[in-house]
Amino acid sequence: MSSTKVDRDSPLRKVCILHGLGAEPAVVEKTIKALQDRKVECWEADRDGPISAITAQLKETNLVVTLGGDGTFLAGARLAAPRGIPLLGVNLGRLGFLTELEAEQLEDGLNRFINGSYRIEERTILQVTLRRQGKNMVRVIGLNEVVVNRVGDARMLRVEIDVGGQEVGVIDADGIMVATATGSTAYALASGGPILEPTLRDLVLVPINPFALTVRPIVFPPGQDISLAIVRGPAEMRVDGSRRGRSVETGDTLRCGPHPRRLKVVRFSPSERFYRRLGEKLGWGRPLVPMK
Repeated sequence: MSSTKVDRDSPLRKVCILHGLGAEPAVVEKTIKALQDRKVECWEADRDGPISAITAQLKETNLVVTLGGDGTFLAGARLAAPRGIPLLGVNLGRLGFLTELEAEQLEDGLNRFINGSYRIEERTILQVTLRRQGKNMVRVIGLNEVVVNRVGDARMLRVEIDVGGQEVGVIDADGIMVATATGSTAYALASGGPILEPTLRDLVLVPINPFALTVRPIVFPPGQDISLAIVRGPAEMRVDGSRRGRSVETGDTLRCGPHPRRLKVVRFSPSERFYRRLGEKLGWGRPLVPMK
């Protein structure tokens, strides 16, 4: 797995504590106290709060700590990645596949970060641009995937796929998604996509209930922009499972590619931990019947 070096001589000045509504106040208070005891300034934010209020304070922030599950980690990634801020995930949820620490490990993790005893693992961030009649309507980023689904009683979508100016084909399906390597173990996996080692820069395209049985997921190499032209709609677009979908019309095009900056994830565990986590969290490689 790849990693990158950061300036460990630079002091930890300001920390954003990002949490969801379900985070226990006692855990948030414990995190604040742990940082204040170490003479580190911190501020807290609700992941579902106004984005403008959060981004205004990120300029002087050099660590984002998420308290919650994978959804809170994804929200933190969208804030931290474009600004080059390292992200440390603390699991308060059920699965916590993306996070690094459990709640009881929080203080030890903060100590290790302050002491420079960590590594940075880089993850590709997906950037999606919705174009309509030659105009960019919206641009959003996500760590996991973008999903385009048919809506209501609409017929199957028909989508024309282009990669780097090269025609790939036209498919009929209930939907289609483009996922990063990080997102390959999320919705893409549930839809039959392959597992990619999370630091890979590749993108994977996964059809959702395609009409033709021969249409299967495909992995594209790093640096490629994937273009999805909606030949027959309407549809709805969601990035990282966002609660609010965006309308996609017939004739629209979605351009999906890597964001110029990658996410910096704080890790204390060794790189090979990913494969153990597949077994522990997802049950991959674990026999259904106990081995004799």
